[in-house]
Amino acid sequence: MTDTEILKIAVKTLDEKMGKDIKVIGISNISVIANYFVIATGTNSSHVKTLAEKVEDELSRNGFFPRRTEGYRGSDWIVLDYVDVIIHIFYKETREFYDLERLWQDGEEINTEQFLK
Repeated sequence: MTDTEILKIAVKTLDEKMGKDIKVIGISNISVIANYFVIATGTNSSHVKTLAEKVEDELSRNGFFPRRTEGYRGSDWIVLDYVDVIIHIFYKETREFYDLERLWQDGEEINTEQFLK
């Protein structure tokens, strides 16, 4: 399993399914919990759930299975944990409240365009 493959599939799927404000943050130099965070926003809780399901389906089809998932019940913030890549899919207000980009501002923001080719 490579981080780049997971990132490419996740970002591309989120983009194709109209995920908003997709960010990738490299955190390997500042944390041991993962190498990357992927953060995206859905337009409502149904969209958040659909985004998470589609990302999980696409990654599974390619042989990548999450170690753990959280948040499907409430669908305001769903986390898909692929060990070195953790995918956070938020409802807009929930993303603004938790502001992971600010909390992880010492990480390296990665240009997502490279994953859309």
